[in-house]
Amino acid sequence: MNWLIVIVGALLTVIGGIWLLQGIGLLPGSVMTGATMWIIIGALVAAVGLGLIGWGLARQRRRGTRP
Repeated sequence: MNWLIVIVGALLTVIGGIWLLQGIGLLPGSVMTGATMWIIIGALVAAVGLGLIGWGLARQRRRGTRP
C-alpha cells in the first residue's frame, strides 16, 4: 500500500511540475503556456504529490521499526 501512495505522489509531482513549467512559459506549445492559473494549479498538485511521497515513506519507516 505504501508503494502505491509513493507512486501516485511521484506522478502528481511530475504532472504538477509540467503544468507549473507550462504556466511559467518554460515548456511552450500548449494552451497552458503563459497562463497564471496553471502556475497555481501546477504548484498545488506538485505540493500534494510531494506530501504523498513524504507520507508514504514515513509510513514505511514507521512500519519497519515496529517489533
